Amino acid sequence: MKKLVLLFAVIALSIQLQAQDADPAPEGPKEGWTSAGNFSLLFNQAAFNEEWQGGGVTNISGNLNLSYDLNYRKDGISWDNKLLADYGASKIKSEDNIQKTNDRLEILSVVGKQLAESHWYYSGMLNFKTQFDSGFEETEEEVDLGTGQTITITNRDRNTKFLSPAYLLLGPGMLWKKSDDLKVNFAPATAKFIFVDGQFTDPLDPRNRLDDNNSYFGVDANETMKFELGFAVNAYAKFDVMTNITLENILSLYSNYLEDPQNVDIDYTANLNMKINGYISANIAFQAIYDDNAVKGFQIREALGIGLTYKFQ
Repeated sequence: MKKLVLLFAVIALSIQLQAQDADPAPEGPKEGWTSAGNFSLLFNQAAFNEEWQGGGVTNISGNLNLSYDLNYRKDGISWDNKLLADYGASKIKSEDNIQKTNDRLEILSVVGKQLAESHWYYSGMLNFKTQFDSGFEETEEEVDLGTGQTITITNRDRNTKFLSPAYLLLGPGMLWKKSDDLKVNFAPATAKFIFVDGQFTDPLDPRNRLDDNNSYFGVDANETMKFELGFAVNAYAKFDVMTNITLENILSLYSNYLEDPQNVDIDYTANLNMKINGYISANIAFQAIYDDNAVKGFQIREALGIGLTYKFQ
């Protein structure tokens, strides 16, 4: 909780510093194609010998992160493309399985036509989200041996995998864009498709992951796709907190007109990047997701690491 409070305090501070910046003489935006990205490798390891008495288990973990922007701007046309890819895993010596700690693949593309000389554009949006690897859920089951004794068996069941679930959003709308680092897209007629593997929705398949509503991520039994129509908002804000420290905020909101429109899906990510030198940086990532098709509550992810970073254009 202290980490979350600190992170939100940094967000508030960065916005305040941006608002207080009174220097109104930035360079004009570059025309044509521009690109920028960061690739980072974070690595953690702890080892203990058999004589160590202070507690602890030998473990190793790593995380790969890729963020890449490819944008176009010319003659009133704006086309912004962003790729986010994260994957992390850890291995604890006392456990047989490698545990996935982070997994995300997202593509956001927004194309717009500028209205006169304003910050507003007619726009079209495409957003695709999924994960690279399978996810597993461990459950415990009490088994009677028939001799008056019971044992506990741990079951490890796959509950997600590549493209299951996968989300695709498409819709026209309006884009407000002050710069590549500050923009909001409103899409009031967005089609949303949720794709899943049939094994998770087949009642006859022992691998199914149907919930109490006989659905999996909102997709009904014996189906592999669900269609929704709703209102989507995508916002992006990147600020310099201070020298060599930047805060990137990514927010996605979606309300389904066809079912429980009051239950707004929320996906918020904050990335605090602290540059140590040209190749080493520290990163704090915070992500909060609310999607009542997945779980009735917030999903929270927080990661802190120091590692190698490569910035490319």
